Amino acid sequence: MMKCINRINDFLFENKKGYSYQCELTNTIIINFDGNDTSYKIKDFLIFQRMVNRVDILDMLYNLSDDCDYKLIEATKRNFSKQLTICEIVQLRELLNGTKFTLVLYSMLSEVLNDIAIY
Repeated sequence: MMKCINRINDFLFENKKGYSYQCELTNTIIINFDGNDTSYKIKDFLIFQRMVNRVDILDMLYNLSDDCDYKLIEATKRNFSKQLTICEIVQLRELLNGTKFTLVLYSMLSEVLNDIAIY
């Protein structure tokens, strides 16, 4: 994977477990979670984000079997495959949802600012 280095100000979102930014060279979203970088085209990012949001946290909490202490999270077509605890899943969710929120906000701001005519 090509390493895209952006300034800290270019982060889309950051939490205790990682950060995300958009690489303008490859037009991808870079997610650094727990020290591991993965890059996603926007469509793949949205699929991954929805998949992580579908993990039933309450079921994991209430199920007392050892099998439910961890959940395998895999991204299709990408190199993200990890056994995550409930806390790590919540932190990954926060990172992905924050990134999506920022992307939507940037898109809305760009649309509004592009509609303003300069005289």
